Amino acid sequence: MKLSEFGFSLPQELIASKPLEFKTETGKLVILRDQCRLLVLHRKTGEIEHKTFTNVVDYFDDKDMFVFNDTRVFPAKLYGNKEKTGAKIEVFLLRELNEEHKLWDVLVEPARKIRIGNKLYFGLDDSMVAEVIDNTTSRGRTLRFLYDGPHDEFKQNLFALGHTPLPYYIKREPEPEDEERYQTIFARNEGAVVAPAAGLHFSRELMKRMEIKGIDARFLTLHIGLGSYRDIDVEDLTKHRMDSEQLEVSEQLAEEVNSARDAGRKICAIGTSVLRAMESTVGMNGHIKPFSGWTNKFIFPPYDFSTADALVTNFHMPYSVMLMLTAAFGGYDQVMDAYQTAVKEKYQFGAYGDAMLIVD
Repeated sequence: MKLSEFGFSLPQELIASKPLEFKTETGKLVILRDQCRLLVLHRKTGEIEHKTFTNVVDYFDDKDMFVFNDTRVFPAKLYGNKEKTGAKIEVFLLRELNEEHKLWDVLVEPARKIRIGNKLYFGLDDSMVAEVIDNTTSRGRTLRFLYDGPHDEFKQNLFALGHTPLPYYIKREPEPEDEERYQTIFARNEGAVVAPAAGLHFSRELMKRMEIKGIDARFLTLHIGLGSYRDIDVEDLTKHRMDSEQLEVSEQLAEEVNSARDAGRKICAIGTSVLRAMESTVGMNGHIKPFSGWTNKFIFPPYDFSTADALVTNFHMPYSVMLMLTAAFGGYDQVMDAYQTAVKEKYQFGAYGDAMLIVD
């Protein structure tokens, strides 16, 4: 398929800038994680239902399994100043390259103002200093943070200066509340700069309802990077190359997923990152394998899935790799028709928006 086949008109007012939430009389912010709208697409018939997200459990039975991504988003966006000129610099932390030497792979804006050897200062008192030691791409850099304390202390101080890395399509500055909003309740393994958005809809109450119904919750880790948001600049999708992302699938998870599939239980991937992760580790027999490493798997239609029977996902931006994977799973025509319905019915798009469940 071609890139142009994944375009559609999306009014800006349908892109959610915040999740559903309210403030109590005491001023406390309560996020209504499981109260968003849910569009249910039956991929075999094309039938569409309109529900509330709490209804997601109604489509599954005892011993069915939900697989979640337990990655944790870290405060990756820093604002600093360049030495001498004082020019404002935005630094986006991508990943730590070397713990001992405090080396980080980063993006910087504006890139043209930064050269090897430049020092950057962060914090109101310039307490954090970094030196540019390499130019890896036109925008990318390697920074060495000049900090003499222990690593745990360094990370704590670095992240205290950071801001939540909201997606590019949210046209506002991060707020303190985004630290909780843009994190799943089961986030555990730090390393992502993009939240697994489908997981944001699960509240503790909904997880308890799953438990009561007998639906198993299992976890893998895929540290989602900015490759999910990178523009695709080729019409021929076979020529696009995804950025590599770190993936961990435990031996226990592989055994439990494979046993459930062999027993005829339904496996629901909570998010495109989970589905891509499982498909990255699948063997010839349709079983997933334990894995610790990196994946750059790019899925677009047509594609034969062998790991999941259902998918929970948010509504994605035009031309995005997440939309392409969703269309591959649900069927291109059915998914694109469902997106037109979602626009017409004013569903909210993006990480803070509404959700879609794709089932047979």
